[in-house]
Amino acid sequence: MAEACPGKAGVVAPVVDRNRCEGKAACVAVCPYDVFQMGTLSAEERAGLSFVGKLKAWGHRGSQVYVVKPQECHACRLCIDACPEKALTLAPLS
Repeated sequence: MAEACPGKAGVVAPVVDRNRCEGKAACVAVCPYDVFQMGTLSAEERAGLSFVGKLKAWGHRGSQVYVVKPQECHACRLCIDACPEKALTLAPLS
């Protein structure tokens, strides 16, 4: 599946909108470079959510995706297309 991502690694990386993510892991399933990993929101991360974001986090037991290998992103947008909540965007790596 890596052939679906012909872009150059290390230029951009996914950014997760914590208020939208419901931890369904569609991005984890489609990413051929293992950029994502499932995890649990910390108390500090939960505190920073909007009211709706807190409700979503509570409903999904705080489970969300994390970008663990941003430098491996090839900008193929498979994760963005797969995310049912539209919780992902790409941003330049700094």
